[in-house]
Amino acid sequence: MKKTALAATLTLFASLAAAPAFAEDEYNVSTGLTAAGTPLGLHGVDPVAFLDIGNRIEGRAEHAAVHDGVTYYFATAANRAAFEASPARYLPQNGGFCTYGVSVGKKFDGDPQYAAVIDDRLYVFLSEEIFHAFLADRETTISRAADNWPRIRETPAEDL
Repeated sequence: MKKTALAATLTLFASLAAAPAFAEDEYNVSTGLTAAGTPLGLHGVDPVAFLDIGNRIEGRAEHAAVHDGVTYYFATAANRAAFEASPARYLPQNGGFCTYGVSVGKKFDGDPQYAAVIDDRLYVFLSEEIFHAFLADRETTISRAADNWPRIRETPAEDL
């Protein structure tokens, strides 16, 4: 191993040891770690693209940003900058967990393939079937999820 590669590896291990505890209970994250040493949020999809242009676009690791112990990928450096300037505007609701699941007091995977932007907020869902159930009564689902989220936010999914 070359000296620079060894130094980079040692730096990565040092940053992992110093990294804060992962927020897996508060955020829906993918298994494994990113190069930043934190788990990946929103399945690697660019949250800025969802909200600003209404399109599901895969982000790229070269345009990554870490927020609250979770790495998000962006399609462009400009999208990353927009997120870094105002992360709360772009984060998926309910920690990126399925909004319908949160509305019934559960934490299910939120798949950005099944998503909706309502009132400039991003909501993700477990599956196409769940997404259609949400569409049948959007207001009630969002309201119940908003009521439940503070209560279950820090509770591990397996304890719900």
